[in-house]
Amino acid sequence: MFDLLLRGGNVVNAGGAARADVAIEGGRIAALLAPGESAVARDEIDVAGCDLLPGLVDAHVHLRDPGLTHKEDFQSGTRSAAVGGVTTLLDMPTDEPWTWNAGQLRDKMQLAAGRLHTDVGFQVVVRRDLAGLRELRELAPVSFELFTADVPEAFLHDTLDGMDRAMRALAPLDVLIGVSPGDESILAGETRRNAGRAGGVCEFQASRPPLAESAGIARAVLAAAATGARIHIRQTNSALGIATWRRLRDMADASIETTPQCLLFAKDSYERLGANLKASPPLREQEDLVAMREALRAGAIDIVATDHAPHSPAEKAASYANFADIPGGMPGVQTLLATMLHFVDQGDIALKDLVRMCSANPAARFGLGGRKGAIRPGHDADILILDPSKRTVVHNEDQLSRAGYTPFDGLDVPWRLLRVLLRGREIFGAGGVAEARGGAVVTAGPTSAHADR
Repeated sequence: MFDLLLRGGNVVNAGGAARADVAIEGGRIAALLAPGESAVARDEIDVAGCDLLPGLVDAHVHLRDPGLTHKEDFQSGTRSAAVGGVTTLLDMPTDEPWTWNAGQLRDKMQLAAGRLHTDVGFQVVVRRDLAGLRELRELAPVSFELFTADVPEAFLHDTLDGMDRAMRALAPLDVLIGVSPGDESILAGETRRNAGRAGGVCEFQASRPPLAESAGIARAVLAAAATGARIHIRQTNSALGIATWRRLRDMADASIETTPQCLLFAKDSYERLGANLKASPPLREQEDLVAMREALRAGAIDIVATDHAPHSPAEKAASYANFADIPGGMPGVQTLLATMLHFVDQGDIALKDLVRMCSANPAARFGLGGRKGAIRPGHDADILILDPSKRTVVHNEDQLSRAGYTPFDGLDVPWRLLRVLLRGREIFGAGGVAEARGGAVVTAGPTSAHADR
């Protein structure tokens, strides 16, 4: 006897869609049955006419816990994610303190226990002196992060030599290396040239131009090719950056991500949303936005993540002498599904592509394949139930993040998320978010050689 049967749904995986009844037992998918096939379960849900998607895996999230919990914490961030259909969050290491050693990672894992509405995997930062790597590896974080610009010196890998040295140390550990592409020399040069002057949006853009992004991508791919390291390139959003990626990506075991905001907003959006859109990389020109949407349609983007990085409303609303001084980042986990459904509605992608970029690829790439990212026997029963006959409108007042807003306010998309299951248990439904916090800390297993393109 199964624990639960989902009857009559259209199961959507990265490879395509098919009608099937989904049998769940012990928190995992036990079988995909022919529609109407005889089976017995303790409970059944009629999902006739609904699309069933695997829970989304957001590979780039800042939950701000510990140390910055006035912005967000494990409970508020994962609650927001559950409402949006993100069942697994991969948390970045830039909290307070930055997570760079085994003791800090153990503390973070213990702090999260019992406070999660969704599953969470942790990412760690690599120090410039490469301290503590083997001890960290024993705890199986989902990635080791290299930052190339705009971070404290202890964590700055701003030369090709430094990146090569770090990758040579990490490659034998069989880990995924996240690289945030940039160029510290350009940032430093612009800062010197503008010393003493108030800087606006244009100055902020000039300090972090497409040239810096593309140079960071090139250095990362070349270093990975030379060392045999597996890399994942963080948020790209420029025509030059994506062109560089397309030229070089086959040289190494590499994948790349972008974000919904980089696919929906250009520089002129600052006029309307101002501080609420301030983040790094800065928004680009309209031609960059066009290039990014074309790359999305062409399958050149492996993963779409959110870079969920909330700040308190007071922090965003304060007055700053320079645009660059505004705290960078915006909320995103609650709206990842809605923004991706917008691209489906626009004809840029299909539902299976949404699953590929937001479930299957991040799960496989970050060591969660076989557990997350697909509705398939043996996988965790993390399932989204969507009604294609209804629509969803994104509103600021519905957001559960402590940021208290969304840059996508007013977005109207087809489909409505009816239920979210995490390992077969409902964490979101008609009654809202379940009070029970059944999320768990997940750790990395083997990662796939390449993202599914």
